[in-house]
Amino acid sequence: MPARTPGGGHHALAVHEVVLLLETDTDRGLTDDEAAARLARFGPNVLPAAARGGTLRRLLRQFQNPLVYVLLVAGVVTLLLAEYVDSAVIVGVVVVNAAVGFLQESKAESALDALRAMVRTEARVVRGGRHLRVPSEQVVPGDLVLVEAGEKVPADLRLARADELRADESALTGESLPVRKDEVAVPDETPVADRRNVLYSGTLLTGGSGAGIVVATGAETELGRIHRLVGAAQVLDTPLTAKLARFSRVLTLAILVLAGVTFAVGLARGEAAGATFTAAVALAVGAIPEGLPAAVTITLAIGVARMARRRAVIRRLPAVETLGSTTVICTDKTGTLTENQMTVQALWTVSGRYEVSGGGYTPLGEIRDPDGGPAPTGEGGALRWSLLAGVACNDARLDERAEGWTVLGDPTEGAMLVVGAKVGLRAEEVAAELPRVAAVPFTSERQYMATLHDQSDGARVVLVKGAVERIVEWSTAALDADGGTVALDRAAVLAAAGELAGEGLRVLATALRRVDRGDGLAEESLPGQLIFTGLHAMLDPPREAAAAAVASCRRAGIAVKMITGDHRVTASAIAVRLGLLAGEPGPGEVLSGEDLAGLSDAERPEAVRRAAVFARVSPEQKLRLMEALQAEGQVVAMTGDGVNDAPALRQADIGVAMGRSGTEVAKEAADIVLTDDDFATIESAVEEGRGVFANLTKFITWTLPTNTGEGLVILVAIVLGTALPILPSQILWINMTTAVALGLTLAFEPKEPGIMDRPPRDPAQPLLTGALVVRILLVSALLVAGAWWLFQWELDSGAELAEARTAAVNLFVTVQAFYLFSCRSLTRSPWRLGLFGNRWLIGGVLVQALGQLALTYLPVMNTLFRTAPIDLGAWWRILGIAVLVSAVVALDKRFGWFGRRLG
Repeated sequence: MPARTPGGGHHALAVHEVVLLLETDTDRGLTDDEAAARLARFGPNVLPAAARGGTLRRLLRQFQNPLVYVLLVAGVVTLLLAEYVDSAVIVGVVVVNAAVGFLQESKAESALDALRAMVRTEARVVRGGRHLRVPSEQVVPGDLVLVEAGEKVPADLRLARADELRADESALTGESLPVRKDEVAVPDETPVADRRNVLYSGTLLTGGSGAGIVVATGAETELGRIHRLVGAAQVLDTPLTAKLARFSRVLTLAILVLAGVTFAVGLARGEAAGATFTAAVALAVGAIPEGLPAAVTITLAIGVARMARRRAVIRRLPAVETLGSTTVICTDKTGTLTENQMTVQALWTVSGRYEVSGGGYTPLGEIRDPDGGPAPTGEGGALRWSLLAGVACNDARLDERAEGWTVLGDPTEGAMLVVGAKVGLRAEEVAAELPRVAAVPFTSERQYMATLHDQSDGARVVLVKGAVERIVEWSTAALDADGGTVALDRAAVLAAAGELAGEGLRVLATALRRVDRGDGLAEESLPGQLIFTGLHAMLDPPREAAAAAVASCRRAGIAVKMITGDHRVTASAIAVRLGLLAGEPGPGEVLSGEDLAGLSDAERPEAVRRAAVFARVSPEQKLRLMEALQAEGQVVAMTGDGVNDAPALRQADIGVAMGRSGTEVAKEAADIVLTDDDFATIESAVEEGRGVFANLTKFITWTLPTNTGEGLVILVAIVLGTALPILPSQILWINMTTAVALGLTLAFEPKEPGIMDRPPRDPAQPLLTGALVVRILLVSALLVAGAWWLFQWELDSGAELAEARTAAVNLFVTVQAFYLFSCRSLTRSPWRLGLFGNRWLIGGVLVQALGQLALTYLPVMNTLFRTAPIDLGAWWRILGIAVLVSAVVALDKRFGWFGRRLG
C-alpha cells in the first residue's frame, strides 16, 4: 500500500511503473479489503469543505463599515431626540443593508460547494476481477477505473488502455477542442493541458473508451488544486465600497470635530450645557447624509435592472459600479470573444482559394471565389467533391433546436457539415445520394478517416479526409474545377496549407478514389491511389460584435488582454482579427504559460503590462496575472467560463462568467453573469457601470452642500450666541424628505453622451476630489449666507421665531430643488439636457413642493415640527435666493476650476 496519497509525476512514468508504485493490477484492480483500507487512510474522494465563520460572525461582519457606524450614530441621536419615526427609518436602512450583504456573501461562498459537486457521480471500477459501480466518493488511489464516451471522470487517472479516447477538458484547461488520449508516457515537465495520458477529475469523455489507474483523489486532484486556489483567492473591496469607506471615515471625523467645537464654543460663551449639547446634536444630525446609503443601494439597483436588459445579470450590487471603474479587461477567448463553434473559413483546391461567409453552426452563408463571385460547386468539380467528402465521410450530426443549431459529435466534423449545408449539401440528402457501405474510423495513428459509398451509376467511391501531410503523401493526382484529373503539385498544396495554418486555421485535406461496384474498402489500397480534392481551413471565429467592442473599450482607455488555454498561433490569429494585435505580434505582445513561468518576480509586472495575449496558461498563472495587474493599481475585470477560470474570477475586482457555456463553478465565483456569453455585452455593462458612478457622484455633489450648510448654520448660531435658525427635527425633515423625493431621482438620470470616450477614473482618486470639495464649499457658503440673511430679515420684519425658522427650512429645500437641475450634469448646462430628459426629477420636485406646503400650512405639521405659516413675500425672497445660487453655480460650471477639471 502506498505510504501517502499519490501526487503528480505519474504522467512521466510507464504504466508498469505506476502499477508497482500504487501496488495495483491492470486486470484485477484492488481487492475489496485493500480498497476499504485505502478509503479509511486517504479519505473519501470529495473536495474538502472550506472553513467558514459561523452565521453570527458573518452577520456581524456586515456592520463593520464606517458608513454603518455613522448611520448608527444618527439612529441613536434621533432616538435621543424622541424622533422615533426617523430613528426607525435610519436603523431600518442599516438592517436592510446588512441583510443584503449577508445574503450576497452566502451566495458567493457557494462557489466552493459547486466545485465539490462536480465530482459527485458514479464510477465503474474493477475490484478483485469484478466489474462494479460505486459512488465516486468511494474511489481510492490504485483503483482500476473503466471509462467510455459520455461519462464524467471520477478522479485523476493515469491511462493504462485507450481506444480512440477523447476528453473535453475545456472547463479545466481552456483547450477549445476535445483532446485525444493515449497511454504513452510524456516528459515530467509537460504542462497539464498536454498530458495526453492522464484523465482529470470532473472532465467529460466525448469519444472512445479506456481504463485508467487512479493516481489522485479529492484535494490531490487537479480539480482539488483549483479548489484550493479559489479558497485562497482574495475577495477585494470594490472601488466604490473602498471609496465610501474612506469617505465615511473622513466624514465621521469631521462631524465629531465640528460637534465638539460647537459644544466647546457654547460652554465658553456661558451657554447652558443642555442647550449647547442639543445644538451639537443638531449639528451632527445635519451633517450626516442619512439618505446616502439608500441612494447608493437604489442607484446600484437601477443599474442592475439596466444591465439585465442588456443581458448582464449582477450577483453583487457593488459590481455594477466596479465595471465602470475597470482599467483592464482580461478575457477568455473561447465562447467569449469567439463563437465556440468551429467554422470553415476558407476552402482551397488546385484552382485557388475560396472564402466562406457566415459564422457558427447556423448553415447560412456563401462560398465566394477570389473575385467575389459564386464559387463553382457544380457536379463533378473539385470543390463539390471536397465538400461531399466533408459531409459524407463524417460521423457528426447537425441538429436544429429551439435555442439554435448545435453539433453532436466532433466540432471539426460539425464545421464540415455546416459548410456543406451552406451550398445545399445536407447530410441526409448526401447520405441518400451516396449511401455509406463501409468505413475506416479516424485514429491518431492513421491520421485519416475513409468511407465507401455507392453511386447512382453503379460504381463506388471512397471518400477520405484527414491530415494534410498524409492525404498529400497518398495522392497521385488532383481534381480541377471541371472535374478533370491533373497532376498533383504537392509543394503547392503544402504551401497553401502552411499559409492557412499561419493564419491560425486548422487545416484538413480531402480526397477520393473511384472503385468498381464489387470492390470493398481496404486500407492498404489507399496509399498512392487517392485523387486530391481540396483543403478545409477552419477556426472558432470571433463574434461579430467583439472587434467593435474591443475597439470601444480601447477608445475608453481600457486595456483588453486575451487569456486562453489555446496554442500561441491560434490565439494570435484571433487577436489579430479582433484588433488586439496590429499584425505580426511584436516582442512581448504574446506570452505563453511557459514564458510566464520563466519570468522573475521583478520582470513579471512589466511583461504582463506589455502583453496583449496569454496562451496556454494554467489556472495558477491566471491567478498570478490578476495579482500582478492589481499590484500595479489596476482595476481588473476577468471573464471566464471554466473551472480553471474560477480562482481568477474570484481574485479579480470584477469576475464575469458566461451564462450559456459557463460551468456552475465559474458562475458562482463571479460577480456578473452574461446571459449571451458575448464580449460586446461586457462593453455595454462597462458603459452602464460608468453611468451608475456618474449618478452617484451627482447625488453626493447634490446632497453634501446641504448637510454641510446645515451643520455650519448651527455652528454660526453658537458662535454668535443667537437662536438656532433650524431645529434638529426640521433638519431631519429636510434630510429625509429631500433625499427620497429629490436626490433619488438622480439615480434615473440617463447616461450622458460620450461617456465611453473618456478614460477610466484613476483607481487612486478619492470619492471627494478637490473639485468636488470646492463645489460643496461654494454651495454650502451660499446656503449659509442665504439662510442667515433670510432668518434675520424675517425676525427684523416682525416675524415670529417659528415663522423665521420655517422660511429658513423652505429656503434650504428650494435651493436644493434648483440645485438638483444643475447636478443632472457636472459639466454641462441643464438646458442642454432637456427639461424633461428625466421625468422622475420633475415628479420628485412636485412631490417635495407639496410636502413643503404641508409642513408650512398644516396645523398638525406645525405642531410636530414647530413651524408656522409664512406670507407670499417670504416665498418671493426664497425664490430670489434660489435663483441667485443657481446663477453662481452655473457661472462656476462655465468658468470655474470645477467645470474645467471634469470637462
